[in-house]
Amino acid sequence: MVVEPTDHNAKLQKLDEMRDQSRLGGGEKRIASQHERGKLTARERINLLMDEGTFEELDPFVTHRATDFGLGDQITLGDSVVTGYGQVNGRQVFVYAQDFTVIGGTLSEVVGEKICKVMDIALKVGAPVVGIQDSGGARIQEGVLSLAGYGDIFLRNSLSSGVIPQISVIMGPCAGGASYSPALTDFVFMVQGTGQMFITGPDVIRSVTGEEVTAEQLGGADVHNTRSGVAHFMYPNDEECLSQVRRLLDYLPSNNSEDPPVFDYDDDISSVNESLRTVVPDSANQAYNMKDVIVGVVDSGDFLEVHEHFAPNMIVGFARIGGKSVGIVANQPAYMAGALDIDASNKASRFVRLCDSFNVPVITFVDTPGYMPGTQQEYGGIIRHGAKIIYAYSEATVPKITVLTRKAYGGAYIVMGSKHLRTDINYSWPSGEIAVMGPEGAVNIIYRQQIQNADNPDEERARLMKEYSETLANPYVSAARGYLDDVIDPATTRLKLAQSLEMLKDKRDSLPPKKHGNIPL
Repeated sequence: MVVEPTDHNAKLQKLDEMRDQSRLGGGEKRIASQHERGKLTARERINLLMDEGTFEELDPFVTHRATDFGLGDQITLGDSVVTGYGQVNGRQVFVYAQDFTVIGGTLSEVVGEKICKVMDIALKVGAPVVGIQDSGGARIQEGVLSLAGYGDIFLRNSLSSGVIPQISVIMGPCAGGASYSPALTDFVFMVQGTGQMFITGPDVIRSVTGEEVTAEQLGGADVHNTRSGVAHFMYPNDEECLSQVRRLLDYLPSNNSEDPPVFDYDDDISSVNESLRTVVPDSANQAYNMKDVIVGVVDSGDFLEVHEHFAPNMIVGFARIGGKSVGIVANQPAYMAGALDIDASNKASRFVRLCDSFNVPVITFVDTPGYMPGTQQEYGGIIRHGAKIIYAYSEATVPKITVLTRKAYGGAYIVMGSKHLRTDINYSWPSGEIAVMGPEGAVNIIYRQQIQNADNPDEERARLMKEYSETLANPYVSAARGYLDDVIDPATTRLKLAQSLEMLKDKRDSLPPKKHGNIPL
């Protein structure tokens, strides 16, 4: 690339021409093709993500260095990724967006270098990184150089984990080794119909196993949000997806040395919500929606659910109480009675660890009959996966508050933010039950012979169950031991949470000195 010496104005004109050339990416024809697929270009996506006029591009004149196999005729300023920084809702954020209009968005040596440069600066200054993925994978013509680029990105993903928020947005193909980078980040967003992730594509699967599967069936947004759990959010188009990325960033600090942003909130925090008194049904076996509890206690009923479509027996997400960010973890009695299984355990433990990494207090709502029984769960390692929740809560040093709404039986009582795992404040509603197992199972074991010998076994069983609940399973037994700090009126839950968060705002806790623990992965 030679810039001929000339007068000052001519040099400025040349600069403008080169910038215009860089902004065109792969050219008007390929941009039109991108739009025909229902996808925006890399720069259009960045403009939607960033506050208007704040984006500053880095390395717009970089070009690839490989000229073999026809690449010498495909030199484009900036190559196949746009990188830089700007502001999202007034706070600094770094971004890279792969440009599918340039050689299919494939990753070359210099593309890897551009992405790594942005990640390095973000880590130095303590700002989030958003990676927009739309790529055909490693640039085959560059061989090991493109593979090395992925390795360098993976390293930075790992070293930045827990230091700065990392968000991946899958808006096109993300195949092979490229998919490991999103897997290493904190959140994965996907666009339905265009975003796809998989290690081996349909053609390879067909040739190796004979299985017929489309790219969407293999790695589309629905699959990764509902079955694999790889992705956390899915939206129908680029615009809505990026709008929700902006929303998520408002709940998180810029880095692990800061607290999340605080928003003004004028509502009376001491107001009671009488509807919460009737959320839990009188029947212990009747389902209800725990989200009714969550929206009943958070600011404006605004709850950003994470992993909404994966393991629905567990709820996790972000909200605010008194304008301050909180992470919500809750059993969902409306699905599988809120029982804990492998997927729910992984979902909850990962979210607790994320909140702890970024100084977001954790509020837990509990209503669970225990761990899901069965050979499928045992063979799948429910012991190992279930232990992750114990590890996550025990290790977390952020403020932790738990509210028991109904039942907490057996080991599930312990793992769901109990006092025994260093939770700071534990409340129960009057409907709370804590026991080794439910009343029916308990009396069938303890009083089996007595029930069999009774004139009316069903009547005797019901009497013993009532006696068991009144003497052992009610919340006042645990409160008498100090395992619960208080039994509260459900209508005052919001006030109690706000008071506890205020009391815990200067909490300081630590872990024993060590390089790192060995979570049961």
